[in-house]
Amino acid sequence: MIARSQNAISVRRKIEALGTSVSLPTARRALGLLEGDHPSNRRFGSDDVMDIREYTPSDEARLIDWKTSARFGRPMVVQRERMVSSHTWLLMDVGLPMTADCAQGEQAFEVAANAMCMFASLSLRRSDDVSLVFADAQRITRMPFHGGLAQFESAIDKALERQWQAQRNIEALLEYACRIKDRHALIVIATDEHALKDKHVSTLRKLAQSHPVVCINVATLNPLDPQYHGAIADGTSGRRVPAFLKSKDAKLDVTTHREYAAASWQRELSRYGAFMLRADSSESMFAQFVRMVSRTSMAGALRPSSVPSPVSLGGK
Repeated sequence: MIARSQNAISVRRKIEALGTSVSLPTARRALGLLEGDHPSNRRFGSDDVMDIREYTPSDEARLIDWKTSARFGRPMVVQRERMVSSHTWLLMDVGLPMTADCAQGEQAFEVAANAMCMFASLSLRRSDDVSLVFADAQRITRMPFHGGLAQFESAIDKALERQWQAQRNIEALLEYACRIKDRHALIVIATDEHALKDKHVSTLRKLAQSHPVVCINVATLNPLDPQYHGAIADGTSGRRVPAFLKSKDAKLDVTTHREYAAASWQRELSRYGAFMLRADSSESMFAQFVRMVSRTSMAGALRPSSVPSPVSLGGK
């Protein structure tokens, strides 16, 4: 299991409990808030009629439609189409910057991995197909997945047991997403708050216009926060941040800049119907996710004002 911090381990247990306790209608509604319901070509739902046929002894009694049976004068089975997403794509940045520390002692990839498990728990509960995609500067790896949440957790944990030497390639990850042909597929992209730049706006706009999109934005440690008395080093160069640079004013400047950038991205994404969840810990990310799941009004959930605040950092 990759979740090394106690915070990440605790949240993983909560995700597992959520995946087993959430009702199927709730799971459908929660993801439907993001991608909208659409035909699945799967039978035995409660939506449009696909066909009507006579009941046979091999059918379950619960499949009999009594109103239709009364009209025909004999037991009839009505097969209806279920409205679900056909595929959920979980795309994760696994470049070296994702090993950066977060405020609660986790690393960014731990928070991102737990966020992926949150979406997988609902998707698998809804019987969607799930695919994992990992990208860094050296390669892009797709992992088609079959199984339950426990198997998903095992698969993502094993995949993230890596050397973490290659830099990120967010451009390749976004281009991969743009090549996904199924327009009904939900695409979840997980990276940290430093990955997306102005040059990526056009690609994300193109992606959001063709697919339902959620961006997972992991907020990392503020290196100029004076509360961190230990030596903080740059993850790439290994150079330490001088103590004299750490101050309350410097911390505020960095925090303000990051929150401004996050708010700008939130506004840009919401213009095209995309969503962003931003947090600095698995606990905070889970809280935002649960708020999303608990919404009962689709109209309210699709209003930009009801999207979790992009500058919320776990109450900090």
